[in-house]
Amino acid sequence: MRSHVRTAAVLLVAAVLVALFLRGVDLRRVGADIVRAEPAWLAVGLVLTFVNLAIRSYRWRYLLEPLGHTTFGESFRATAVGFAASAVLPARAGEVIRPYFIARLASRNPRMTTAGAFATIVLERILDVVTVLALLGSYVLLFGRSAGAINPTAFAWLTWIGLTAAALAAVVLVALFVLSGDPARLGRAAERVARLVPVLSAFLVRLVENFAHGLAVVRRPSRLLVALLWSFPLWLSIAAGLWAVTKAFRITMPFTGSFVLVALLALGVAVPTPGAVGGFHAAYRYGTTTFFGAPDASAVGAGIVAHLFSVGPTLLLGLWFAGRAGLDIAQLSRINSRSGTL
Repeated sequence: MRSHVRTAAVLLVAAVLVALFLRGVDLRRVGADIVRAEPAWLAVGLVLTFVNLAIRSYRWRYLLEPLGHTTFGESFRATAVGFAASAVLPARAGEVIRPYFIARLASRNPRMTTAGAFATIVLERILDVVTVLALLGSYVLLFGRSAGAINPTAFAWLTWIGLTAAALAAVVLVALFVLSGDPARLGRAAERVARLVPVLSAFLVRLVENFAHGLAVVRRPSRLLVALLWSFPLWLSIAAGLWAVTKAFRITMPFTGSFVLVALLALGVAVPTPGAVGGFHAAYRYGTTTFFGAPDASAVGAGIVAHLFSVGPTLLLGLWFAGRAGLDIAQLSRINSRSGTL
């Protein structure tokens, strides 16, 4: 019963966000803009979807190395299956299914457990957040002054957020490098906080245990640094794909403007709807219209295509890989429902 209520709530949130995305838009003009989009730039955006999937898979394989050897093909297939699961199931199911799938592929290696692989995904998310914050900070500090003329008020608060984000990214980076040398320190700190705030104890301890386990898997600050360095080409590739789609729709936005879109979309996809439906679209429209003066119809059309490119190819690949492994959507859903043991 609880799962049905959660699913209904997620679908309601998705519907509200889609309604917000489409509010006041001439859908016939949106369709016309999609038809007139420049094919060459769309092709670039589509190709970059596969590029960032490959980079993400390589980075994950590197993080998994202390658990044992995995091939690039195994990490690529598991990543595709995980992202496909997140596209069709609520609550970011792929975050659980991806480590399950890699452990299944590497079953010959007893150290490659689902819990161990999940810990590296927690670490991945931290690295992603740090990278996105760093890109946003670079836009505000170095590249975005001309955007202030379009919407001075919005750029003013973006500047404040960007500076705060840059400082936060620096603090988190320092903390990561310090803690990677002694992951147990994090567990001890969490236990002290849990004693002070008992109502958070179970959630906090579980979250910190997974994160500390991820740091323990990495073991060395140098390995963490390499993983962070791989995060920048990954997110620059994602940004380039978004920029290519905006170019296809003749939206005037510099390449560095895609750093703003990436940050806004990171917030949008945090809403746990299947495939980030609604959250992605609303964030994309807001970013392109507010900071770059895009017409509503072009922003909506580009948002639809950008979401299709970000989800569609990975969904098809992931379902194909899952099918070859004997898993269908119903089985993936059952795996996700058992995630409380992680």
